[in-house]
Amino acid sequence: MRYIICLCLIILAISNSPQALAIETDFDQWLIELRKEAKSLGISDNVLGAALGNVRPIKRVIELDRRQPEFTMTFEEYLSKIASATRARVAAKKLIEHDEILTKVSQKYGVQKRYIVTFWGVETNFGQYLGSFSVPHSLATLAHDGRRSAYFRKELLNALKILEEGHITPDKMKGSWAGAMGQSQFMPSSFLSYAVDWDGDGKRDIWETKADVFASTANYLSKVGWRDDMTWGRAVKIPADLIIDGKGPKSLADAKTRLKLVEWSRAGVMKNDGKPLPSRDFTARLVLPAGSKGPAFLVYSNFDSILAWNRSNYYALAIGHLSDRLR
Repeated sequence: MRYIICLCLIILAISNSPQALAIETDFDQWLIELRKEAKSLGISDNVLGAALGNVRPIKRVIELDRRQPEFTMTFEEYLSKIASATRARVAAKKLIEHDEILTKVSQKYGVQKRYIVTFWGVETNFGQYLGSFSVPHSLATLAHDGRRSAYFRKELLNALKILEEGHITPDKMKGSWAGAMGQSQFMPSSFLSYAVDWDGDGKRDIWETKADVFASTANYLSKVGWRDDMTWGRAVKIPADLIIDGKGPKSLADAKTRLKLVEWSRAGVMKNDGKPLPSRDFTARLVLPAGSKGPAFLVYSNFDSILAWNRSNYYALAIGHLSDRLR
């Protein structure tokens, strides 16, 4: 009992320390200024009260932002986790289950159905996990924190605009600790730019309405240059002595050298099964996710569209690999 009492006294002392009180006071003052800016942008008192009325800095959000784990997985480990056989099986079922709406969305936006389902599966495991943090509270925490305050302040104001437009209520605006929302995990800025009200109910609902989720995903990819007449790229074999314009494989990959497929073929690059590359008039660049001794890929412009969604070669290759299993 003494231990519990002492521990409680220590916690109370820390919470009432000059440093802690200063942080709280600073946050309160910051919030006053934030509310003024929001109101100047047309955000109502009702929305501000519902979204930020009881907001306090979330320590867990700061911890997660500060202590993001060092990325140590190998490419093969990452691929096996993100594009697992289990996820591929579920994706195949979802592709069939939602074929009617996926077909309509695909035809409108020019994005193949398998990619729409793949992004859905990778981002939230087909809508099973959207995140449990209050998006306004998480963004307020990060906007006040200072490390990337300007970016998160803009995202917070965007989130408040979404609430003002009535697409979601504050209590249901859940997402990741960094503010990514809904089944497509859009940041608020992406929502405002790309989210779609497919069912015409006046709300762009990426949290619960699958048709809106699919259309929003396809619209995003379409707007960043997706082409439905090509795939993302392919695994290839490169000759050990590959040299193009004085550059070896690593230099070609690092420089993101783009060449026609016929030029890669002349240099000895082949499909992974040893067959010739396609004869189509596509431009491609070399990607070596595990270095010059690992697997090699020639990727097309759709790969760059995937990178617009997530700036990681590992992520983009996993999206490509999983989508290939749905062809």
